[in-house]
Amino acid sequence: MKNIGIDVKPPKKTCNDDLCPFHGSTKIRGRIVKGKIASATTGGNAVIERQYFQYGKKYMRYEKRRSKLHAHLPLCIEVAKGDMVVLAECRPLNKTASFVVIERTSE
Repeated sequence: MKNIGIDVKPPKKTCNDDLCPFHGSTKIRGRIVKGKIASATTGGNAVIERQYFQYGKKYMRYEKRRSKLHAHLPLCIEVAKGDMVVLAECRPLNKTASFVVIERTSE
């Protein structure tokens, strides 16, 4: 298992996935994002929903918004729908995914 340069707990399982940042050749760069798993497939893809606040100048208050990100889910990280995860940006891995799941958090 290699060091990915971010202070996260490495997975206990091993995998032979080439797109895994811990056991493959994918390099991490850019943003680190936290979110909740909206859906996960066995093919290695996941949709993560994150919520944030946007200031509305007209009404002088904050509104809650959400967005969805597509990410690659390595085989060595076990998650289910509703789990909180940490994503890291990487090169585009397929048509929609430019993030990879690197940790399951306890929040």
